[in-house]
Amino acid sequence: MNAPVFVDTNVLVYALDAGAGAKHKAAREWRDTLWRHRNGRISFQVLQEFYVQACRLNPEAKHSICADIRDLLAWNPVVCDDNILLEAMSIHDDFGVSFWNALIISAALSANCRYLLTEDLRHGQEIRGIVVVSPFQILPKELQDPK
Repeated sequence: MNAPVFVDTNVLVYALDAGAGAKHKAAREWRDTLWRHRNGRISFQVLQEFYVQACRLNPEAKHSICADIRDLLAWNPVVCDDNILLEAMSIHDDFGVSFWNALIISAALSANCRYLLTEDLRHGQEIRGIVVVSPFQILPKELQDPK
C-alpha cells in the first residue's frame, strides 16, 4: 500500500480507546501501518476534532493527547482554505454527505489521497476519485493500490 490514505477522526480516537475492543485493535493496526509506510494524511479539522473527542474520552490523558497531535503534525495536515471550502460545498450538494464529511473529502482531494479511512461513509463508495475504506471491514494488508 503506497497510495496516500486520508484518516478521519474516528480512526484516531479508536486507536486510543482500548475499551473499543476490535475497533481499537483495527485502528491501531491502520495507524501503525500508515506510520511505517509514511502515507497517512490528515487535516487540521481532523486534529481539532481528535483533540476534543480524545479529551472527552479521557480528560486525564490531555498531555499524551497533545503529544500524539504533535506527532501527527508530521503528516502535514491540510489547512482549510477557500478552495477546500468551495469544493466541500460542491461535494455536499453533489453527494448528499454531511458538510463536515465533505470538508474531509475535500481535504483528502487536496492531499492527493486515493483512499479515505472512515466509518462515517459507505465502504467502497467512490467520491471524486477517492475510495472510502472502512477500517473495520478490511485490514491495511488487504488494501490494494490502483494499477
